[in-house]
Amino acid sequence: MKLLILVGSLRRQSIARKIALHVTELVPDGVDCELYNLRDLPLYDFDYDDPSVVDKPTPPEYLAFRAAIKEADAVLFVTSENNRTIPACLKNAVDIGSKPNNDVAWKAKAAGIISHSVGRMGGYSAQKNLRLALSYFDMEFPAQPEVFLGQSHLLIGEDDRIQAGSTIEFVRDYVERLMAIASAKHSA
Repeated sequence: MKLLILVGSLRRQSIARKIALHVTELVPDGVDCELYNLRDLPLYDFDYDDPSVVDKPTPPEYLAFRAAIKEADAVLFVTSENNRTIPACLKNAVDIGSKPNNDVAWKAKAAGIISHSVGRMGGYSAQKNLRLALSYFDMEFPAQPEVFLGQSHLLIGEDDRIQAGSTIEFVRDYVERLMAIASAKHSA
C-alpha cells in the first residue's frame, strides 16, 4: 500500500511538515509513504490541458504529480489554515490533479485531512474548504472523528514530533482508518 502525503505549506520548518513527518512513523506496517513536494508545481493554467492550445505543452511537473496521485492507494493532506482557507500551494495542487477532465487523478481515491492552527479551532475552516474542493471527485474520507489540531505550536516538541501520547494515538487511529478504506478499495 502507498500513502501520498501532501503538505499545505512550503516552509521547510512548518508545523504541517513536522506533523506529516511524524505521521510517516504512525502508518500501519506495509504502508510506504511519500511526502510530495508541492514547491515546484507551476501555477495551474487550463491552457496546459486544453488540446486546442498547441503552444503550451503540459509541464512535466504536472504529469509527475498526477502520476504520483494515481499510483497512491490513499492521499493524506496535512495543512495549516491561511486566512480561513487552505494555503495557495494546496489549492494549486487540487486544481492540477483535477485535470484533464477525462482523467482526474483524484477520482474515487481514499483521502484524509489533518488540519492544524496555532489557534484553538485547529484549522477548521481550512479543512472544510479542502473537503468542499475535493467533494467533486468522489473521494472517500474516514468518518468521525476528524483531526483538527488546535494550538499546534504547543503540540510539537524540540524533536519536531508530536509530544502528547493521546494526540499521537488519535492521529495513528485516523491514519489506520484511512488506510483501511484504501485497502478495501484496493481489494475491490
